Amino acid sequence: MGAALTAGALGAAAVLVAAGQVWGEGTAVLARGEVPVRVEGGEVTGLPSALALVGLAALVAVFAVRRTGRTLVAALLALCGAGTVAAALGGAGDRSALEAKAAEASGLTRGAVEAVSFGPWPYVAALGGAALLAAGLLALRHGSHWPAMSGRHERADGAAAARGRRAAPDPDRPEELWKALDRGEDPTTGSGGNRS
Repeated sequence: MGAALTAGALGAAAVLVAAGQVWGEGTAVLARGEVPVRVEGGEVTGLPSALALVGLAALVAVFAVRRTGRTLVAALLALCGAGTVAAALGGAGDRSALEAKAAEASGLTRGAVEAVSFGPWPYVAALGGAALLAAGLLALRHGSHWPAMSGRHERADGAAAARGRRAAPDPDRPEELWKALDRGEDPTTGSGGNRS
């Protein structure tokens, strides 16, 4: 469980950090000279950061659900990781965002870019996606044995009926009055019945 939490949290953080870094840069050739252009991961593709956020939410939700719900959420987490890896690797050598930036700088519909270089950040995002995928696979494999959030606040029909039959709180014990208020009872009536 600890390994899945660590892998998922670090993986999502790596993807989100990498998406804000420069993935590619080059030189736009204009009629009046050359202009350097650079694009961040979010400009190349917004998919890795979106999938990382969904994966992070799924990582938290794994502990909020039980049985079949846990399996479905763990599968979603694994799919987010796999999608992040694919999107990050697909954007690793993509020149289209640089060409769009060059076109924007030149005012033309299409821009030419020379001296193109790509940084390591797409691969960092892919590694983060792989960590999300690993967290999802761990949750699928071992999630049925992990603890779930307490069902203490879930309403059961029998518990609601038993609450209505409680005795009146002892006015000499202030903690009993507070407990009655927490249950939604009016301790001043003396009947102990639920008036909500």
